[in-house]
Amino acid sequence: MPIREALPEDAAGIAAAHVLSWRAAYRDLLPGPYLDALDVEERTATWRARLTAPRRPTVLVETGPDERVRAFSCLRAWPDDAFDPRTTAELAALYALPEVWGTGVGRALLAASTEALVAAGFRTAVLWVFAGNARGRRFYEAAGWRPDGEAVREETGGRMLEELRYRGDLLT
Repeated sequence: MPIREALPEDAAGIAAAHVLSWRAAYRDLLPGPYLDALDVEERTATWRARLTAPRRPTVLVETGPDERVRAFSCLRAWPDDAFDPRTTAELAALYALPEVWGTGVGRALLAASTEALVAAGFRTAVLWVFAGNARGRRFYEAAGWRPDGEAVREETGGRMLEELRYRGDLLT
């Protein structure tokens, strides 16, 4: 599975994977009108800005045989003082088109993301996942990530949802 660092011209593919995965993964968690209103063009502009920013995050993409973005991850140093940003990273996003769920694309992208973080000197990574996202939680737990006891409640799409913080040791 070809995985590489994203280029600005990948913004539309990343945005499509982002929107389509949200619509499928969170259909039971978020209101349909909110998910239906997610705008690929708007997200394309956001991802293009991120991919061209001077202090851009690391964004990896998995592309299929047709070189279309099928999945992406976004990695960065931990953004606040809860952890040492020199040794702890955040897996800020990992999304795949629903059509490739269960094919190993996500596992390959997570492994490549872990390798990129280790190469950048990180020892630990943290991510947030909706408590009600059973599929996502199983995915991360199967890869050795565990909830660390921290949870937050935030409003998304007009609903209060709990997010759990998961931590993974990158050097195991």
